[in-house]
Amino acid sequence: MSSTKQTARLAGLIYLGVVLTGIASMMVIPKQLFVWDNAALTYTNIVSGLLTFRIGIVGYLTCYIFFTFLPFCLYKFLAPVSLKHAKYMLALALLSVPVAFSNSQHLFNILSLLSGEEYLGVLSREQLQSQVMLYLNQYDNGQLVISVFSGLWLFPFGYLVYRSGFIPKILGVFLMTGCFSYLINFLGFSLVPNYSEMGIAFYVHLPASIGEIGICLWLLIMGAKERSA
Repeated sequence: MSSTKQTARLAGLIYLGVVLTGIASMMVIPKQLFVWDNAALTYTNIVSGLLTFRIGIVGYLTCYIFFTFLPFCLYKFLAPVSLKHAKYMLALALLSVPVAFSNSQHLFNILSLLSGEEYLGVLSREQLQSQVMLYLNQYDNGQLVISVFSGLWLFPFGYLVYRSGFIPKILGVFLMTGCFSYLINFLGFSLVPNYSEMGIAFYVHLPASIGEIGICLWLLIMGAKERSA
């Protein structure tokens, strides 16, 4: 097996780790625990499902640990396509990592609020519920910022895939379109007060989902051929 194919399949495996831990920690677990318009129920859900909440934090950090290594693997076999665009891809992808690790602090702050320490006795249950929701909203705002970089890196990545000659061009098209999916949703959530209630964010994000899951599976199953000169 060529070194290029091995590197591509390793990238696919790491990408799968990003996808699975990301879905679990940023979609499945929050849906189980968080009720954004009900602080009391959210607080009760987290307290009764504290282990699930902790697993979500670990999954979130694991997702971004995987994501730290992913662009380096992609860079290794896509750089011959265009070194300039490969550098853009690498830089834009890595910018999201420190922001994500910093954002996780809001989740750890919730654990501190639920620790039962003596100094927290001055806070009523209602105050604790409000603080939990404040930290969750700060975490959600952090994710919105991260989504900018999650989108931007897809454009040079998609361009490299499109130009590669050893990965289907349609995946590159979906990835480049996915860049704008993230940015449109970022602007929607930032500028339109009821954007989340409009029901279009999921459909706007579809190209990004198709592109990322598609390239993950292609790399994992098919790998990549050595690029012809």
